[in-house]
This record gives sequence, structure tokens and C-alpha cells, in this order.
Amino acid sequence: MKNILFITLFNLAVHIQAQSLLVFSKTNGYRHASIPAGQQALKQIADQEDFEVTFTEDSTLFTRKNLKKYDLIIFLQTTGDILNENQQQAFEKFILKGGHFVGIHSASDTEFEWEWFGNLIGNYFESHPAQQTATIINLAAEHPINSMIPTQWIHYDEWYNFRKPFSKEFTYLLAVDESTYEGGIHPKNHPIAWCREFGKSRVFYTALGHTSEAYADTTYLTHLKNGILWTLRK
Repeated sequence: MKNILFITLFNLAVHIQAQSLLVFSKTNGYRHASIPAGQQALKQIADQEDFEVTFTEDSTLFTRKNLKKYDLIIFLQTTGDILNENQQQAFEKFILKGGHFVGIHSASDTEFEWEWFGNLIGNYFESHPAQQTATIINLAAEHPINSMIPTQWIHYDEWYNFRKPFSKEFTYLLAVDESTYEGGIHPKNHPIAWCREFGKSRVFYTALGHTSEAYADTTYLTHLKNGILWTLRK
């Protein structure tokens, strides 16, 4: 009887301590057909790591009270203006209180008029050429996010060009080699994934993940999972 009680209390404690993710995929612009594949991949990661995960496109969930439930907010393929002023303030408060953030692909094509968000995510989408295969370079092999990522990774995706100079406040994890495809505008240095400490919070952004097929690619899933684990300090 004591053993049963101990196991029950242990399982309850584990459940209480489970980290909680909010995956937000609202669009007010281009809508990626790969959103369902991305959601499925994130559900798989959450199941593997015993995370609780909520999927939504309802921006009214962005209140100070509700966001306290979550450890990490993921913008999955968001586009355009998706939060009103009050919702933006709630999100800012979430980050300032130590909540974490992950942006995937077109998360950088979101909230162009919200300067704080631009500083958080690190850059804004500017343009892209046709989808094509290119070589990705591992810029930080010793970083936990780049664990099990090859030195050079050949991958098919939509290669984002970015609007602003790249800030030294971020750790740049991956770059795309512009000599291996057509349409890049950052020939000397073209990062496509980065991270940073943002006060008490951690931020990870990857420009990869345009296609549904990406979310079945083992290397990409490792990249995404490692980014999530790093933001959550796991």
C-alpha cells in the first residue's frame, strides 16, 4: 500500500512539474501548407519529452493571466499582424518574467511594426528565391543546439533573406552557403538559425521548415528539438 501511494505521489509530482508549451500558428498573410506537419512534429517532441502542449490560433489567449500557464511560446509559421496592443503587452510581460520563445520559419514574417518583437526574434524576413537545395554550414559545433548536426548539411528549403544587419547579441548556429544556390543577398555571412539569452529568457529562431517534408527529416527534427530543449534549459 505504501509503495502504491509513493508511486501515485511521484507520478503526480512529475505531472505537476511537466513543462508546458503554447504553439501559436495564427496567420494574417501567407499561410504555409506545412503548418499541420509542424504541429505533428512538435506533438511528437512534446510526447518524447513529457511536455504538455497546446495548439492554438486564438490570439485572445494572450493575456497575462493565461500565459502564466506556459514555460515556452512557439510561433509556428505565423505571418502578419497577429496580436493587438494588449496581447503584445501580455507577451512582453511573459518574456520579461522569464518565459521562453521559439520562432519557426515565417515567425520572422510577423509583426513588422512591433519593434520589441523584432529585437526578440533577431531579424525580419525580407525576401526569398525559389525553393531549392543548398548546403548549410554548422557555425557552432560545440553549442548544445547543434549537437548531432553535421558540419555541412545538404537540405531543401525556402532560403530567407533578411531585412536588417545581423546583431552581435545573438549566437549564430547555422548559415546557408550562398555559393550552393541562387537568390541569396548575404554573400559573406547568411545565418539561418540563431539563439540568445534575453534577460531571464532564452530565444531560439530557425528560418528552416517551409516544406511539409522538412518535418519528417531526421536532421531538421534534431535541430528543432535541440532548440526547444535549450530554451527550456534542458
